Amino acid sequence: MRIISGSARGTNLYTLEGNDTRPTLDRVKESLFNILNKKIVDAYVLDLFSGSGAIGLECASRGAKKVVLCDNSKQAINIIKKNVDKTKLNNSIELIKGESISLLDNFEKERFDIIFIDPPYNSKLASEAVKKIFEKNLLSSEGIIIVETDELERIISEINQYENKIYDIRKYGRVKLIFLRKG
Repeated sequence: MRIISGSARGTNLYTLEGNDTRPTLDRVKESLFNILNKKIVDAYVLDLFSGSGAIGLECASRGAKKVVLCDNSKQAINIIKKNVDKTKLNNSIELIKGESISLLDNFEKERFDIIFIDPPYNSKLASEAVKKIFEKNLLSSEGIIIVETDELERIISEINQYENKIYDIRKYGRVKLIFLRKG
């Protein structure tokens, strides 16, 4: 796994051992960043369930102003710290350890331009996060949420009150990206 573009381009990242996390596939990551393209520069980004931090670090490498990386795993936090140091992106990264859904309460005054949600599959964490993000009004006026899942129908049924906020769905084999926006 590596940084695709920007100031840290080509940097190989450390990854987590075991099956507790699954990195976003390179082709999914490339497609995602082709879609986001110019939205990243000077953006405020929140990466919930960060794992190795690859998505957030890619955003920082491409010019995001601030990237908040969250994970509840001590092992993940240690890997993210190593990756932040390796990429030399320390100035734009904030790292928070804790349970991601409850951490959303800490951002009362924050408005994010991009929020990436990639929780463990087979959990209700994605839909809980989407609901809380809209309830807490954590998106900027042009902000977007991206949910990575392999259970498209279930996630959509769980966020049915926000279904009108879905503006795009991309499929990459088993992996799906759901794009939601505020307005």
